[in-house]
Amino acid sequence: MASPTTAAATLRVLTHDCMVEGCDASVLLASTAFNKAERDADINLSLPGDAFDLVVRLKTALELECPGIVSCADILVVATRNLIVMVGGPFYDVRLGRKDGLVSEALRVDGNIAMTTMSLSQIISLFAAKGFTLQEMVALTGGHTIGFSHCKEFAHRLFNFSKTSPTDPLLEPTFARGLMKLCANYTQKPEIAAFNDVMTPGKFDNIYFKNLQRGLGLLSTDMMLATDPKTKPIVDLYAENQRAFFDDFAHAMEKMSVLGVKTGNKGEVRHRCDQLNNMQT
Repeated sequence: MASPTTAAATLRVLTHDCMVEGCDASVLLASTAFNKAERDADINLSLPGDAFDLVVRLKTALELECPGIVSCADILVVATRNLIVMVGGPFYDVRLGRKDGLVSEALRVDGNIAMTTMSLSQIISLFAAKGFTLQEMVALTGGHTIGFSHCKEFAHRLFNFSKTSPTDPLLEPTFARGLMKLCANYTQKPEIAAFNDVMTPGKFDNIYFKNLQRGLGLLSTDMMLATDPKTKPIVDLYAENQRAFFDDFAHAMEKMSVLGVKTGNKGEVRHRCDQLNNMQT
């Protein structure tokens, strides 16, 4: 359960949950014959199954002990925090009492989740609309210190990048050649992936930011952080000072974990995380 990939998976699922309709476990709901849920939106199809499995196991155990008390939203937030700590990241306080959302629609996802095809200005605007500062946005992106990305997310940097350069010149050349070899058949094998942090992929640390400075960033949106004058000073600070990164990441996670929280009759405590209570017989 405490594997780095599970930690990264759960962090990603939490982020995709909170950025759409708030932290209400709406991303955990399954689609029905009458509704295409958030988890089936195109950008969410690659969300890792082990995060969903973990929440289901925790919910099942809690329902046996105290049925109808702990929401799926609270479980996802606490599990993410604990897994981050288990792989070396900072502890931060988590407030409890969220209700699970009553709405989950795939069409509400677009425009709320950062995509690798976006410009930095678009990503900054997206986070600002949720109330995040530039510093908090960069700190949250540091969550890429664990986890991996599929080749399709960065293949445009490796093959036919421009008329003057087949690969993105911001990529360190040896790193670029290794990725080209890894992803050579990615269109036939879409499951091929690379670690976001090639140096310490299993540890939550600030090496991710040091990698960006050296051209070892996988995603173009991440590399932009190290080159744009608005964000480069923050990347440089975190590369130099892990404590500063941890403190800012912890603060930003506390802030994200209370986005759009549902309470009272705005939500419910689901018996099953993938179904609304009124859908169960």
